[in-house]
Amino acid sequence: MASPMSADRFLDVLRTEGVTVVEVGDWRHHNRDHKGPWGPVHGVMLHHTVTRGSEHTVELCRQGHANLPGPLCHGVITKDGTVHLVGHGRANHAGMGDDEVLRAVIAEKALPRENEANTGGNRHFYGFECENLGDGEDPWPNAQLEAIERAAAAICRHHGWTERSVIGHKEWQPGKVDPRGFTMESMRERIRARLK
Repeated sequence: MASPMSADRFLDVLRTEGVTVVEVGDWRHHNRDHKGPWGPVHGVMLHHTVTRGSEHTVELCRQGHANLPGPLCHGVITKDGTVHLVGHGRANHAGMGDDEVLRAVIAEKALPRENEANTGGNRHFYGFECENLGDGEDPWPNAQLEAIERAAAAICRHHGWTERSVIGHKEWQPGKVDPRGFTMESMRERIRARLK
């Protein structure tokens, strides 16, 4: 069980890991905390945005839309490898997922196949939305993949977690396919190597 980092500490650990960070608006106080607590945190969840264009993507993830108010994550990782911080606190990104997956993340064990959506995840995961169409054809530039690796590793390093604390939305919630275009196994391997 871990308490979420303060906004200042979050920014510091990302920069220490070599992440290029842009602070967007009053991200430190932009959250959904009025819907419930943020924490304890147990892991990092990765998503793709199904959008094109960095400026549009960042604004959408910051503001949300009519059916889902923002922030939709804590950081938006654009194609150029920049992490745009858009929120700190509870964010609308994980939604409902599988309690068995959460237990596996907490225990840092192999993930079971997700088959139900019976547990809220927004309070338990740091979330990164990654700019990509999610069609399996839109490329993932090396700079972006490295930023994903560095950002996730930074959080794991701070909390003393291994790469097993990093999951994709598709591993949490039935019916989700994100992130699509790279495997979570390959990303966890990259994070594992970075944490050595």
